[in-house]
Amino acid sequence: MTERRGGTTPRNLPAVRGRLTANAPLGKQTWFGVGGPAEVMFQPADANDLVDFLAALTAEVPVTVVGVGSNLLVRDGGVPGVTIRLGRGLANIAIGKGQVRIGAGALDRIVARAAAEAGLAGLEFLSGIPGTIGGSLRMNAGAYGVEIKDVLISATALDRNGRRHVLDSGSMNFTYRHCGADPGWIFLEARLHGISGDRGEIGKRLTAIREIRDATQPVRARTSGSTFRNPAGESAWRLIDAAGCRGLRRGGAMVSHKHANFLINAGHATAADIEGLGEEVRRRVYEKTGIALEWEIRRIGRSLPESAPIAENDRHPLPIAIHPHAARLHHPGAVVAREENELENGEAISRAPGVSP
Repeated sequence: MTERRGGTTPRNLPAVRGRLTANAPLGKQTWFGVGGPAEVMFQPADANDLVDFLAALTAEVPVTVVGVGSNLLVRDGGVPGVTIRLGRGLANIAIGKGQVRIGAGALDRIVARAAAEAGLAGLEFLSGIPGTIGGSLRMNAGAYGVEIKDVLISATALDRNGRRHVLDSGSMNFTYRHCGADPGWIFLEARLHGISGDRGEIGKRLTAIREIRDATQPVRARTSGSTFRNPAGESAWRLIDAAGCRGLRRGGAMVSHKHANFLINAGHATAADIEGLGEEVRRRVYEKTGIALEWEIRRIGRSLPESAPIAENDRHPLPIAIHPHAARLHHPGAVVAREENELENGEAISRAPGVSP
């Protein structure tokens, strides 16, 4: 990304104890491994570093917050302004009596493992979520019949001026894959509750979740997890399969053979390939079923000028974003659709006592 006149550089940003990096390769750090750079990336040393930075940051500088990039597509033109990456400086985990206090940068699977080692049940589902606690709060992430809303005691967030806000679970206004907290706030930490349990039984549930993921999801591919939210009463993968999209390709992007609700970078995809393929899937599903799938993967940044425009309104009731380069789409002739394991919805996992779906 070439630096625009009057653009954001480390020199015109507040001093920090963490790291400021110009033209940081953000897209390459995501699980898809595609997309452009961050104009400036800020990796705070700790929570106070982030507070001080926001308090001193001028209002006209765009701010984007990311975690490990597990549920993220960075467009090929990169991300303007400052991209705040929450990582090790906010990855603390402290386990007390019946609860866990966790930094927003902590990985969900690490939290699940730490809770298991402490004999705290009810958080096993986090091992099936490939992201950070901050991202899980922002989208009410869930797996195997349990969501963050079911275990959250409270969350602490920073507003654009660095002021702290503490929200209890009810104030988060959670719905399916959605959090109603101010979208401009940055989550700092969460307190989750669990119950005392047998380490052996907790370990068995963690093993069961890992085995199910390995059997039903393309965990070794360059992918960002579930692409679309499940519509009410439906499974996105079933609708995608019914529309004949399993194995569909565009450029270096492909709909996974193993799980139809996963898009993968099959080798040399661009972000435009992946997003364009996703929009083609949405179009075909709408034409087949009348249901408009909504993106679950978060898409950020700017497209390159030569990229075709992508529709932004996921809830548009019409078939949208028919890509002009349809000849680039390829569907293999003889693909046998393998039925996804219904365990993705958690029916066959023994849920920890005291945790309701």
